[in-house]
Amino acid sequence: MKNSTKSKVNNVCLSYDAVVIGAGHAGCESALALARTGHKTAIITLDKNGVAFLACNPSIGGTAKGHLVCEVDALGGQMGINADKTTLQLRMLNMGKGPAVHSLRAQVDKHAYHDNMLETLLNQDNLTLIEDEATEILQEDGKVCAVKTRKGKEIKTNAVVVTTGVYLNSRTIIGEEIKDSGPSGFKNAKGLSDSLAKLGYEIVRFKTGTPPRLEKSTIDFKKFEVQKGDTHIQTFSFLTKKANKNTHVCYLGYTTLKTKQIILDNLSRAPMYSGVIVGTGPRYCPSIETKIVRFSDKDTHQIFLEPESARCSEIYVQGMSTSMPKDVQHQMVASVNGLENAQIVRYGYAIEYDCINPLGMFPTLESKHVKGLFTAGQINGTSGYEEAAAQGILAGINAHLYLQNKQQLILPRDSSYLGVLVDDLTMKGTIEPYRMMTSRAEYRLLLRQDNADARLTQIGRDVGLVTDERYNKFLKKMANIEKIKQKCKAIIKPSDELNDYLASVGETPAPNGLSIENLVKRSKVEAYSAIKALGLLKGFKKSELISALTEIKYQGYIAMEKQLIERERKLEEKRLTADIDYTLIKGLRKEAAEKLNQIKPLTIAEAGRISGVNPADITVLLMSINKL
Repeated sequence: MKNSTKSKVNNVCLSYDAVVIGAGHAGCESALALARTGHKTAIITLDKNGVAFLACNPSIGGTAKGHLVCEVDALGGQMGINADKTTLQLRMLNMGKGPAVHSLRAQVDKHAYHDNMLETLLNQDNLTLIEDEATEILQEDGKVCAVKTRKGKEIKTNAVVVTTGVYLNSRTIIGEEIKDSGPSGFKNAKGLSDSLAKLGYEIVRFKTGTPPRLEKSTIDFKKFEVQKGDTHIQTFSFLTKKANKNTHVCYLGYTTLKTKQIILDNLSRAPMYSGVIVGTGPRYCPSIETKIVRFSDKDTHQIFLEPESARCSEIYVQGMSTSMPKDVQHQMVASVNGLENAQIVRYGYAIEYDCINPLGMFPTLESKHVKGLFTAGQINGTSGYEEAAAQGILAGINAHLYLQNKQQLILPRDSSYLGVLVDDLTMKGTIEPYRMMTSRAEYRLLLRQDNADARLTQIGRDVGLVTDERYNKFLKKMANIEKIKQKCKAIIKPSDELNDYLASVGETPAPNGLSIENLVKRSKVEAYSAIKALGLLKGFKKSELISALTEIKYQGYIAMEKQLIERERKLEEKRLTADIDYTLIKGLRKEAAEKLNQIKPLTIAEAGRISGVNPADITVLLMSINKL
């Protein structure tokens, strides 16, 4: 079943190694990972026009999300490559803070992004795109065996990855207007939720939403603050050779006291508060009406005007997500300075959808109920394109390893933000759409964007996703980083130029000179700027210098994080088997036993991260397994 085949829409055969259900950001990464590792793969989508569609914000990256995109890229994924090709504006967020939280964010062309990803799928060997609706997943003897579709197909397969995003039993809501629909007017999926429930998953109901889109020509941009892109910064993909050009700008503005009053006057008509919406919404990306209620002491809130595409004149109003009735949306928009005459092209809406309780899957993203069944993306209770793509490539990798009868990949928390994301989902679960944030990672200094390839590219190579081109670039970069570290031991001779530079940044002079390493470690010295100002370490790329100099500057902190990781790994080595009945362990609290039986952790370290399991419970567990 491994014959190479060019993908053609609806050229359906009745047997594939793997079937991916859904062609959003998670589905694309899963399908590409499976096809690129040699498996005959089908990806099922309701509509090919919805492939990798940016239904909400036309951007990729952001705080912590940029880290995830770089990690997808380092593993051999597609999101970073596609984002770089379609960038309208690129910025590095959090530059006033340390390098651990620097985060790339690109405003991308939503139409070009979709076109590029669709073309990538259609030209990928071993991959077939099918326009249909998956309605049922069949299993035999506890293993996936087939997928049924709305058009009557029964596709035999040995592995399934479900990446349905926000389409399962979804409905869109604008005030009193409720539609049986997916995002942006696309069809929804109605049959699969029942099938997943029958397979053992707990189905939950979540909600997200979007703001209105405005006609560019009707906006008075002079009343907004221009937000330009950054130059000379890294791109998402380590393969991108040229720096991105900033062809568009964004704008910063604020809602007004009048906006607040309009919302408060119409709160009884807001679906969030009238009882129309029952799904749980994202805490960290609330609607404007939720912000007005939750932060009642604030009279204004930030909004950003962002271009959706170079091909159209639609402007996305970041920060004004809403499901208010259409007449109220008109009033809200007109209450903002500069938007008095703005025309709404598309109304903001809320969307409710089915997803699963992620406690029903292993850290490999495989189901605890059916072998060969994986889930990735918003169906797992997450929010965001980046979280979806990251889960997608991991699910694709593990479906590949499952088909090869090899040990599946579990990424520890110290390896990646993706590892943190999956560990949080499978050990703690989530009661609201989960969003990745830098604060969720305890080893942030080791999990920077600039070193994502150092952390993950060898893994991608080992599973067959990293190409020779990428791997050779990676090896060259690692070798140059080591050369830079060695050269940093060299002494800078005392000079007026050196001392003038030190004085300019508020550092004491070095009358006897100092090593490059010690220069970099000085607290007020910005490492890369110092090297450029003094003309040191020429002949290396900026990306190589930043990685090497960051590791030198924060050497002590990095060493402390590695010590903590080593302690945690000792607990990871203490394995737990899936057949343990925790209610039989004497001294273990009832709550802890119930949680442990529900989640079935694979190691003592995982058990310690479960909500409801405390250190005393871990001590009891350690004593118990040591007796076995």
